[in-house]
Amino acid sequence: MLGGLALVALVVGVLAGSWGGGPSKQIDLSPQVVGHDTLAPSLVAGRLILVRFDGPKLPAYVRRALHSAKAAGVILFRDNIRSESQTRALTAAIQKAANGRALIATDQEGGAIRTLPFVGSAVGQGSQSTAVEAAAAAGEIADGLARAGVNVDLAPIGDLAGPGSLMTDRAFKGTPGSVAARLQAALAEYKRAGVAATVKHFPGLGRASANTDDASVAIPASRDDLTGADLIPFKAAVAAGVPLVMASHASYPAYGSAIASQSPQLLRGVLRNQLGFKGVVVTDSIEAQAVLARSSLERAAVRSVRGGSDLILTTGSGSYRRVYRALVHAAKRSPSFSKQMNAAAARVVKLQLALERR
Repeated sequence: MLGGLALVALVVGVLAGSWGGGPSKQIDLSPQVVGHDTLAPSLVAGRLILVRFDGPKLPAYVRRALHSAKAAGVILFRDNIRSESQTRALTAAIQKAANGRALIATDQEGGAIRTLPFVGSAVGQGSQSTAVEAAAAAGEIADGLARAGVNVDLAPIGDLAGPGSLMTDRAFKGTPGSVAARLQAALAEYKRAGVAATVKHFPGLGRASANTDDASVAIPASRDDLTGADLIPFKAAVAAGVPLVMASHASYPAYGSAIASQSPQLLRGVLRNQLGFKGVVVTDSIEAQAVLARSSLERAAVRSVRGGSDLILTTGSGSYRRVYRALVHAAKRSPSFSKQMNAAAARVVKLQLALERR
């Protein structure tokens, strides 16, 4: 609880108009506050981690991690879900352990990607040809997730699916402008329902033919190519106030050798400075093959935060402990990294408070 209290002490005001439409508490993001290094790394690191666990019941170790603020929340997969009533009971237990401030995330895109089989339509984004259709599908998903107690959806997809793309059936089809319009229509429905949407996979994975979960991927597009096409839906999502952006694990040689989730050029230079994003940057699974082919899990977590990611998505049961220890160790060794971790944690806490279960 000390970790939660220490970070909540950064709250300096209450403003109207949260993501869900109700009152929200605002974090002071000034350098004097988030750059201050008096918060012990052990009280901060957990705010940067989403935990994965096996089975339909909340394990004691996850309950303890949430209660002690060694995790910001959880990611739910199909093996965690049995029925609507069981899911509601599970999410209630998660929130009880976290004092009502857990981020409870899942992949609910619609179509083939539906973690909760009783939520949303079998028609995915690839079959939604108008903004009206996109809004209707997103509204159905968002309302269903809200009823189940899930407050973060790792969707919708903002990628532009090119020829041979692995996103052909998952992403909106059409021009960058038409995709952006459908994306904004979908995001409006998530906002109405009080579920935090996550546009993915920044800066665009639509040119990839392989999944970064399974292989290393490089996107050989120029900066002009990305700016003139792939980035347009993300720019529209940021303008619409999307609260989370998921960074891809592909590399973009036009912006250096780092994968996007670890790239200061992309996350700070493009996403934050050029597009003006103020919310939470979440990684795709930190245990994807494209990540582990480059480094250990521990080093990848540190590189991600150093590159500009705020929230590390762990997908191995219990692997959050390794990430937590690595972040604490790195922050103790480096004052500059400690300040980065404080700033990331402040953004996550701001999201937690906006979604707080009242």
